[in-house]
Amino acid sequence: MSIPCYPEFVPIGFELKSDIQPLLFRLTDGVSEYTFANLYLFRTRYQYRVSRRGEGLIISGQREGKRFFMTPCAVPDRDALIRLFETHDYWKGIPDSALAPNQSSLAEWGIAVAEDRDNFDYLYLRTDLAELPGKKYHKKRNLVNAFLSAYTCEIQPLTAETIPHALEALDRWRQDKGEDGDYNAAKEALELFPALDMQGSIYYINGKPRGWCLGERLSRGKMFAVHFEKGVDAYKGIYQFMNQTFAASLEEEVVHINREQDLGDEGLRQAKMTYRPSGFVRKHIGLYKP
Repeated sequence: MSIPCYPEFVPIGFELKSDIQPLLFRLTDGVSEYTFANLYLFRTRYQYRVSRRGEGLIISGQREGKRFFMTPCAVPDRDALIRLFETHDYWKGIPDSALAPNQSSLAEWGIAVAEDRDNFDYLYLRTDLAELPGKKYHKKRNLVNAFLSAYTCEIQPLTAETIPHALEALDRWRQDKGEDGDYNAAKEALELFPALDMQGSIYYINGKPRGWCLGERLSRGKMFAVHFEKGVDAYKGIYQFMNQTFAASLEEEVVHINREQDLGDEGLRQAKMTYRPSGFVRKHIGLYKP
């Protein structure tokens, strides 16, 4: 199957990986949603469908009863945009690079654009997360040191052999949380790990799998997006330890780590801010108001 030309759409299937992945990897903004793995793993939740327009893609999805579209590679022409708004409620995930050169034209076309703060991706310097330098990170260092004093932890890369252990830790995470959250996407990410070209680590405490993290490179390899990070909360400091050691394990050419959005959750926002982000991948929403 190949990607049809707009206005035809097809569901995002694994057979489209070779068409979608190279296009998205070349993008420089680093929008965490704009990777094949992310789109594929959340295809059911958001009912993603894909179409091709020129050299770019149009992604159609649905959330909370409203339909949206995303244009990862380029801003479509006026006729295509107006046509998309006829069948969608809003335009989602517009990065700065797409907005800046087109802002005046969009206004002339009757398209109002606003910041989507709840979906800003948090960016951190890899070296900051790996080294936790200076006074601003002293609480994080204390938690990591306390974790190391309390537990014996072994770190291994995620491989086909260690995936069953990560699945065991994931099931423990769901049991402790008492809710599914993104369990289904995380489980499929582990099961398809070798085929999705992702990279991760698994953490054993006293010989038992108790945490793992998984992500992938984007922005031409200069950025790494952490899509999943699961740990057993009973082990105080496990998340701080995983955060630091995984950052330290990444290649030096990775400049920024993208830890995705807070989705408007105030507690999650505060937690992400305590790591002192170096910046954000800003995203915007577009509405048609002729």
